[in-house]
Amino acid sequence: MCGIFGGRGGAPGPSLSFVNDQNEPNDQNEPRFRIRARHTESTITVYQAYRPEIGRPAVRHGRFPSSWKRDRMTWIKPSFLWMMYRCGWGTKEGQETVLAVEISSEGFLWALRNACLSHHVPALHGDRADWKRQLRQAPARVQWDPERDLHLNALPHRSLQLGLAGEAAARYADEWIVGIEDVTPLATEVHALVRAGRLDEAAGLLPEERPYPVEEEVLARLRA
Repeated sequence: MCGIFGGRGGAPGPSLSFVNDQNEPNDQNEPRFRIRARHTESTITVYQAYRPEIGRPAVRHGRFPSSWKRDRMTWIKPSFLWMMYRCGWGTKEGQETVLAVEISSEGFLWALRNACLSHHVPALHGDRADWKRQLRQAPARVQWDPERDLHLNALPHRSLQLGLAGEAAARYADEWIVGIEDVTPLATEVHALVRAGRLDEAAGLLPEERPYPVEEEVLARLRA
């Protein structure tokens, strides 16, 4: 299997737009809500962290082992640095193996189209009871958390987290995965450079995450 980080990014098609360009940008001219990811014309890379008993077999076989719990919601994260914030650079218990999971864009977009925002927004959902019903029925949910810098400090713009349950989790595990790579060594190397104050070198090792092209209508109901 070719390494995930050796892939070539694809340009967005003419019918797509970078979502949320109409939002007021932050100081770095980055829209508050936008998906940024490493992606090609047909795939997108997301990150998860597991204990070695799950992560290592997943890398060896290109799919999750039978011990992977299908009845639990699993969260996938397109941002490498947000994953580092969540797993403490791969040092937190139960998150020692950091995985880059390359999945089909078709599957990722299916999840977005069938997702519900994880918190109630009256302008989008109407009353709270309607939102709770949508949330129960949806196989996926979206939340936006502050993006992180190399020191894992919060940035003004948001990073997408996509939770998969039920049908979405099964499709993720069985249909969407193109490849799984262990990026724990990368996490360790970047962390060491950050601790040494060598930020330019650390930044040079980060995966290239570009705005991910999504039809505006897909995320119109998923923005906080």
